[in-house]
Amino acid sequence: MTPKRNNNWFGHGLPYLAHKPLPGHLIAIEGTDGVGRSTQIALLRPWLELEGYAVSDTGWIRSPLLSETINEAKQGHRLTVTTFSLLYAADFADRLEHEILPALQAGFIVIADRYMYTAFARNAVMGADPAWTRDLFGMALVPDLVLYLQVDVDHLVPRVVQGKGMDYWESGMHLALGSDIFESFLHYQRGLLSEYDRLAEEWGFVTVDARRSIEEIQSELRSHIADYLERPGRESIKAGRSAEGAKSGESIKSAESAKSESEGPAPNGSAAAEGQKP
Repeated sequence: MTPKRNNNWFGHGLPYLAHKPLPGHLIAIEGTDGVGRSTQIALLRPWLELEGYAVSDTGWIRSPLLSETINEAKQGHRLTVTTFSLLYAADFADRLEHEILPALQAGFIVIADRYMYTAFARNAVMGADPAWTRDLFGMALVPDLVLYLQVDVDHLVPRVVQGKGMDYWESGMHLALGSDIFESFLHYQRGLLSEYDRLAEEWGFVTVDARRSIEEIQSELRSHIADYLERPGRESIKAGRSAEGAKSGESIKSAESAKSESEGPAPNGSAAAEGQKP
């Protein structure tokens, strides 16, 4: 089961930083490529803000320090698993220090589009030593809540094909798993899904059936988050409204409309498009 954080680090943490109280909440949304994480986060953020919570979000390779470097490195299709892992860990550490921790210290709800578990799953499929990978991400803070969007390959393929398509890395072409990109995608994603399922059991993720419609998935995510926030001792910065609205009859569309009318365009920190990963 997932360890209770109480400001706990997964491993060694960031020893050069002074440990400060973290009254905020860290919520990770996990799941494979193309499952719809960013779409769901783009709906969760305005809902939580309408409920009165201060919200920040962060995602894979969004570090201003590393994102451009990682994207350029991936263009050459020659990254080894070690280089791949070190770049992603550096991106993670930079965002943790400069985005996640400051927001948690200020009492924000931080929604992470993927977390260290994605690295655990990918590296396992790529053949890296699991103990080495976990030690590499020992700087991570254990999330308060991990919501896992679970899907199978049969439902995933149409979404990817109809969306941004299959790319080199998300199809596992660097591992030579098949004779073409489609065959490689199937092998690679089956391996990833198996690892995610194993991690979900090990860490006690809250599993959400992602084979359903966007609206159905969003409704369940809101319910799980509201249940978590309503537990005793879950106070965070809030502008006066209760998370009880998560279980009201308001539709997702109504929440988005209200957000647009009351606050205008979403801030620059809102969830990025699914195409910005991995």
